[in-house]
Amino acid sequence: MNDPKLGKSFGRLWIVFFFQGMSPGFWLPALTNILKAEELAGWVPLAFIIAPVCALISPLIGGALADQRVAANRLYVGSSLVAAVMLALAFWSLENHWNPWWFIGFLGMYSLASGPMWGLLATISLSHLPNGEKQFPLVRMGATLGWVVAGLVASYVLRVDVSPSAGYAGAVARLVACGFAIFLPNTPPLGRARSWKGLLGFDAFKLLKERDHCVFFVVTTVFSIPLAAFYMYAPEHLRMLGNERPTATMTIAQLSEIAAMFLVGGMMGRFRVKTVLLWALGMSVVRFGMSAYAGFTDLENWHITGIALHGVCYTFYFITAQVFLDRRVEPGLRGQAQGLLALVSGGLGPFIGAYLCGWLRATYVGVNGEGWLPFWGILASIIAICFLGFAVFYRGLAGKSVEESDR
Repeated sequence: MNDPKLGKSFGRLWIVFFFQGMSPGFWLPALTNILKAEELAGWVPLAFIIAPVCALISPLIGGALADQRVAANRLYVGSSLVAAVMLALAFWSLENHWNPWWFIGFLGMYSLASGPMWGLLATISLSHLPNGEKQFPLVRMGATLGWVVAGLVASYVLRVDVSPSAGYAGAVARLVACGFAIFLPNTPPLGRARSWKGLLGFDAFKLLKERDHCVFFVVTTVFSIPLAAFYMYAPEHLRMLGNERPTATMTIAQLSEIAAMFLVGGMMGRFRVKTVLLWALGMSVVRFGMSAYAGFTDLENWHITGIALHGVCYTFYFITAQVFLDRRVEPGLRGQAQGLLALVSGGLGPFIGAYLCGWLRATYVGVNGEGWLPFWGILASIIAICFLGFAVFYRGLAGKSVEESDR
């Protein structure tokens, strides 16, 4: 960090990540409770499905554009501006009691614009940070801190735990991220499309021909299914357990993410990727088991402890995954590889998860708060299957460095 140019790039990336994380931190953990306050509880599954549906489209295209046509930093600026406008319109329609389909439509357009953003920021960061496995978690920490600040401000300053105004705050944060992103380092495309498939980002699917990549993406997809329950129903469970500030309480996960990000770089340097990812999956089984036990005993602290562990699990899995892909994929495909990761972790998995979690919620959880034990228990079982599948089928490469192998 003694290089002035490196320090300047690190600082700018950190600030953009901060406001990138702050934007959804204002409204996403509160969305279920906001819709319930607007007497739209039946629309919760659809509201959480629309973003994954859009993430089936936009991340790959965004990654392909960044690889082949448009500088990743410029693409991020344009996407942020459109996303901010669509998010503000979505919550404006909700506040003014328009037909709920307007909210879903605007939220969908927001999701189309914002879908590639995390992958684009990862591409920019890993292109300019000389020691990505150690420095990327630290710069990515900005998003986690932004999310924490947003949750605390939403609950204790703005008091918008059940108000559409949470969406307006998210839109403002997105605009601020857009403004700072103008000063990000230039990240021109490194690839060249030779067919319409390349232009649409479909070249990324050829990664699935390699055994370990296929296992990794399949496990990531299935792992992302139960994760959909975290923002859909963890805040609601908190309220049923008597917690009056669920949006702020949910930030405990982000606080644990911060601690995990200090550790994950060193973990990737000392252990194989397979080991780190298996730890993440194993801890996730325990994490969902804690929430299940809270449902059995009605002890809020077990659910809160599970929420705290969630941040560690998320960091160990997905930060490791982003660095792993950057090192294992050729430069001209890195944006698309990050887009494919976004597709399965933010699109296909959550899309299935929104339906499954909605069905589990309707089937098992009663009006008096009973039934959370089987709800969380079934989701923990799905992650246990991921753990076993990854342990058995993922081989890994022998080697001494992250650049040459998956250590």
